[in-house]
Amino acid sequence: MANEAKYVVELTSEEGSLIKRMLSKGKAAAYKQRHGRILLLADQGPHGGKKMSDSAIAQALACGQATVERIRKRFVVEGFELALSRKNRTNYQRKIDGKAEAHLIALACSKAPDGYDCWTLRLLADKLVELKIVDSCGKDTVHRTLKKTNLSLG
Repeated sequence: MANEAKYVVELTSEEGSLIKRMLSKGKAAAYKQRHGRILLLADQGPHGGKKMSDSAIAQALACGQATVERIRKRFVVEGFELALSRKNRTNYQRKIDGKAEAHLIALACSKAPDGYDCWTLRLLADKLVELKIVDSCGKDTVHRTLKKTNLSLG
């Protein structure tokens, strides 16, 4: 309930009608429609409906309560347009760059460690960390990297 008091959604009549038009056409992306519905149900302005809690909105729209809280916060902090859109993820840093990828391929093509017939994804990930090629790495990252290179060891 603390979040609801902190991030109060008050849509202007123009914003409310824009969301309603978008929903009536049904051509917008599913996430955008869900965000619009969340904003409409969370609206506490003079033209908004009855006051609903985040858990009630989440239950009505079959989504998580954290999603409702996140959209409510994004509306108040970042504005209407950004609340309807997805969060931009441009600051993503790759774990395995070109140099580390070359080390990984060389390692995968080398002889497996003692006690093993062949390299496993987990062994390769652990070895990359042990050799201080990367700070941390999981087997899924190794899998994606090797899959991208079309490397066949068998």
